Amino acid sequence: MGRPMGMNLIKAGYSLTVWNRTASRADELIAAGAQLAKSPQEVAAASDLLLTMVSDPPAIEEVLWGPGGAMQGLKRGSIYVDSSTVSPALARKIAAACAERGVRFLDAPVTGGDWGAKKGELVFMIGGDAETFREAEPILNVMGKKLFHLGPHGAGQTIKLAMNLILALQVDALAEALALVTRAGIQGEKLVEVMQSSMARSGVLDVKAPNLLKGEYVPSFPLRLMHKDLGLALDLANQLGVALPATAAARETYNYVKGAAKGDLDYSAVMKFWER
Repeated sequence: MGRPMGMNLIKAGYSLTVWNRTASRADELIAAGAQLAKSPQEVAAASDLLLTMVSDPPAIEEVLWGPGGAMQGLKRGSIYVDSSTVSPALARKIAAACAERGVRFLDAPVTGGDWGAKKGELVFMIGGDAETFREAEPILNVMGKKLFHLGPHGAGQTIKLAMNLILALQVDALAEALALVTRAGIQGEKLVEVMQSSMARSGVLDVKAPNLLKGEYVPSFPLRLMHKDLGLALDLANQLGVALPATAAARETYNYVKGAAKGDLDYSAVMKFWER
């Protein structure tokens, strides 16, 4: 998702310096006019606003605190926005480290998939200082259609995990329902047709139902990342003393499919659990 987000910034006239753990993934941005840095530290040192998006907590810790990490390059007075999906506790740790360097921080995970990133229609869920949010808002608006300032550091991550919990459960429930009706000898399309005319209809199921019916799971949001986010949600729930029985059960289903998968699949591939 970082590549289309960067392309939209370039199209909007912003000067962009980029780095990617897999250098070839930055080729399209370089061809469009971005400057390629040799390390996250070099990107941070060149930027008034640093934006990161990586796959998981270990990846962001490596980008920030590993060799050539961004944290040591951040300029006093600059803004750092992390759009990775990580734990609220890690977001607060990053915020504290930034504050020690005189850097302002926002945790700003997104939803909308790669298609939303390409269209500049992501939804940002933001935690941090209101003044910092207002200063970063014009840049974030280039990449997103909706910006929600939700509270202090960690609030964006908390809402993102809750959102992905809902999405994962909805798609898992549709897959389970399709398994039931098809085993009963009824075409899955008939269930979806009724669903779309009822209170059971939802945006995510409108998008994902064709995947389940066709058995085609080209990744828009990979199952491995949804599995990771369900784990983060359960970790947060344990810290807060909140039981999430449906989430725990769904994660086991996603876990089975993840373990059996060959290649990177969309999280709607949870349907494969019933194809055994």
